[in-house]
Amino acid sequence: MERQLLRRARLVDGTGAPGRRADVLVRDGRIEAVGTDLGRERGTPEIDLSGLVLAPGFIDPHTHYDAQVFWDPDLTPSSWHGVTTVVIGNCGFGVAPTRAADRATAMRVLENVEGMPYAALERGIDWSFETFPEYLDRVEALPLRIHVAAMIGHTPLRTFAMGPEGGEREARPEEISVMRELVAEALDAGAVGLSSSRSTSHVGAFGRPVASRGAALAEIAELAAPMTERGRGVFEATWGPDLHVDGFAELADRIGRPVTWAAILAERRRPGEAKRLAERSARLSDRVFPQISCRELVVEIAPSDPFPFATAPAFAEVLGVPHAERASFYRRAEWRERARRGLEELWGPVLDSAVVVASASRPDLADGPRLAELARDGGSHPIDLFSDLALADGLATRFRVPMLNDDEEQIAGLLAMPQLLLGLSDAGAHTSQLCDASYATHLLGHWWREKGALPLEQAVWRLTGQPAAVFGLAARGRIAPGFAADLVAFDPERVASAPLERVHDFPGGCDRLVARSLGIEHVWVDGRAIRRDGRDIQGVAPGRLLRRGGA
Repeated sequence: MERQLLRRARLVDGTGAPGRRADVLVRDGRIEAVGTDLGRERGTPEIDLSGLVLAPGFIDPHTHYDAQVFWDPDLTPSSWHGVTTVVIGNCGFGVAPTRAADRATAMRVLENVEGMPYAALERGIDWSFETFPEYLDRVEALPLRIHVAAMIGHTPLRTFAMGPEGGEREARPEEISVMRELVAEALDAGAVGLSSSRSTSHVGAFGRPVASRGAALAEIAELAAPMTERGRGVFEATWGPDLHVDGFAELADRIGRPVTWAAILAERRRPGEAKRLAERSARLSDRVFPQISCRELVVEIAPSDPFPFATAPAFAEVLGVPHAERASFYRRAEWRERARRGLEELWGPVLDSAVVVASASRPDLADGPRLAELARDGGSHPIDLFSDLALADGLATRFRVPMLNDDEEQIAGLLAMPQLLLGLSDAGAHTSQLCDASYATHLLGHWWREKGALPLEQAVWRLTGQPAAVFGLAARGRIAPGFAADLVAFDPERVASAPLERVHDFPGGCDRLVARSLGIEHVWVDGRAIRRDGRDIQGVAPGRLLRRGGA
C-alpha cells in the first residue's frame, strides 16, 4: 500500500470551517486520517508543508476542454493553478454526439462561439467516436493529468437528432423522444448533467443561431427528465431573453435538480443590478446557483474573429461569412456606423478603453494610448481607427478590450453571497482572446490576500466544497477521512496568477494566451504528485474520467 504523510500544514478543509494546523495521512489515493500528531510508520514518506496552506484540489465547474483534451490531456493552464477536476460540456456545446457528416459544422460552431481555432480542431480532435458514450470512452483512455467530469450539450444533441434544421425550428415529438433517450444514455454512461444556451450572442456555423436556441423551453424540461428519474445530474445554461432568473427557478423546481447558469456580471454602468439579480434568484429557489467571476472580463480581440462582439448585429454579420470575405465589412462607412451604435447600445463606449496589443503596420502603438485618445488626436472615432488598423494588418491587429465585470465593489459583494457559484473560467475556449483559467489563484492572491474581501476558508470553499456539492462530485472537495486525496498546497504569501503569455503550442501552430501560477507549490491527484516544489512533474497522468461524478 502506498502511504505518505503530509505534515505541519495550515489545513483549510473545504467546508468553510476555521483553518487549523494538522497532518494528513494518505494511503492508496485516499485520505486515511487527519490529525495534529499522526503516528509515523517506518518507511512512510513525509512531506513538510510548514508555512503552506493545504486545501482540497480546486474544482473548475465551467470549462470547455471538450476538444483540447485530445491534444492536451494535461489540461493546461488549469492544471498549473491547483485545479484537480474540470467540468466540461458547458453552455450546450461539445463534440458529441456528432455524426461524421456533421463534424465540420460542429467545429465551426466551436470556432465561432467558443473561439477555438479551426485549424487546431481539425488537426487535434480524434474523431473515433460518434455517440456520447463513445466520446467518454475515448476521454477515459487518454493519459489525463487531472480529473474530468462531462455534461452532454444541447447543441450537438439537437444536431444529431434533427440535422441542419436543429437551430431553425422547434423539435417534433418524435425528435424530442430521441433526444431524451440520448440524454438518458449519456447519464447512464457517466455524464454529470445536461447543458444548453439561450444567449443571443451564441451565433454558430455560417452565422446561424446555435441549435439549442431553436428549442422550445418545454423541450429543455423534457430533456432534463432523465436526471429527475435518476436522482442525479445538473442542468447548466447560458441565459437568454426567454430564460433568466425566474425561468431558471421554475425549471429547477420542476426537475428537482440543481440548476446553474451563466452569469451574473458586475458592471459599473449598472450599479446594484448584480446584487438585485442574485438576491432575487436566492428568494425564488434554493436549487439555483448563478455563476459569477472574480476577474474583470478583458479580451484580446482580432477583427478577423470578433466573437466577443457577436451580440452586436454588425459583428454577427462579419462572423457569418468566410474569413476571406470579412475585410469588406470594415471598409464600409455604413457598417462602421452600425457597428458603433451596436457596441454602444450593448456596452457603452467599449472601444474607448481599448488598446492596441500588436500591429504589424503600427508597432509603435503597442500597449500605448487608448483608442479614444488616438482617435481624438486623429479627428476620428475609435471604430474608424479599429477598422483602419484592421485593414492595414490584414485583420490581424490585436486589441485588448475591457468589456464586462469591471466593478470590484460589486464583485466583492457577490463573493459574500453563498448561493453564487464561482467559475466562468471558460478554460479551453476563447484561447487566443483571454485566459481566465487562473481564476483560482487570482481569487486567493487578489481577493483574499490583497483585498481581504473574504476569509481564506470561504475562498477555499468556493473553489472546492461548493462546486463538488453542486455537481455531485463524490468524495471530493473536502479534506476528510475517506475522501479522495486531490490536494493542493500553496504559499499564502505568494499565491497569484502570473502575467499573460502568448504561445504557439496548439495543433497547426495555432496560438493561445496562457498564464502560469505563482505560489502553487504541491498538487496531488488521487494521492499522486503532479507538482512538487513549484514545478510540474512531467509524464504523470493520475487523472480519471469521473463517471457519474466519480467516487
